[in-house]
Amino acid sequence: MKSFTEVSSLFEEKCNRRHFPDEPAKLYQAAQYMLGIGGKRIRPACVLMTNELFAPINEDSYHVAMAVELFHNFTLVHDDIMDKAPIRRGLQTVHAKFGESTAILAGDVLFAQAYDYLMRINPAYLQPVLRIFTKTAKEVCEGQQLDMDFEEKTGIRMEEYVQMITLKTSVLLAASMQLGAILGGAGAGNQDQLYEFGKYLGIAFQVQDDYLDTFGDPEKFGKQIGGDILCNKKTFLWLHAMEVATHTQKEQLLAFTKNEEPNKVEKVTAIYKMCGVDAWATSLKKKYLEKALFHLDEVAVQKVHKQELHKMALYLMQRES
Repeated sequence: MKSFTEVSSLFEEKCNRRHFPDEPAKLYQAAQYMLGIGGKRIRPACVLMTNELFAPINEDSYHVAMAVELFHNFTLVHDDIMDKAPIRRGLQTVHAKFGESTAILAGDVLFAQAYDYLMRINPAYLQPVLRIFTKTAKEVCEGQQLDMDFEEKTGIRMEEYVQMITLKTSVLLAASMQLGAILGGAGAGNQDQLYEFGKYLGIAFQVQDDYLDTFGDPEKFGKQIGGDILCNKKTFLWLHAMEVATHTQKEQLLAFTKNEEPNKVEKVTAIYKMCGVDAWATSLKKKYLEKALFHLDEVAVQKVHKQELHKMALYLMQRES
């Protein structure tokens, strides 16, 4: 079975071309720019790898992988607008470069183009693929709304946050695993195990992302450090700090969510460190990774064939960007 790096390179060859017409120029330049920013292509790689777990990679899997990547980039364009983020993967975000109105339309056209790719697959697989893809698209939007709602809400429970992250981040990774398995001819049991593998891996991935947003190296992370703090996001880090902080520290954290004062990121980060949030996040990430790997182990194929997916999971948890 091919490695994550090999599969990502194969997909990149397909992705690294123009996917849109020339006119209107600004609209399609913005959409193409977002795809050109790059990234690890994690979700499309998962489609291809889980296909290959059961059968040689087929052309339908490349179409679905492209649809998944287009949809993912749609979510990033709109997410950056909502977060007022200036940087994505070390470059200007689409709305910063092309303007907010064009960025909204560019995100929309990325979403529409995803369905264009889905319609190219074998009709025998089309109904289950469309059902899973559409269900996942709605869930991601639900998760994004909950994420915004949480910015104005206090008293959020950790279980609520995990549910939000599952919708906003994990279900797309989980669906990518299941879609590839479907196209490889996997049975329902194996599809379910791979979905759960992707779901828990996605939660672990978000814990890592929350951690890097605050404690990462800005040169390696490729995004603005402290962006979650500036947007008053109730991340894994914030919620745990509120659970273990002193009364004074809790009052300070709550005050920071209501006021835009100088050195806000540095002050919140200092409280996090006093609360041991960095070490706690590392242990939480490990817990969800172990859950993910349990479901991978339950997939009914020889262990040797699952090694590359296992390696990919470990690689994602060691990333710094």
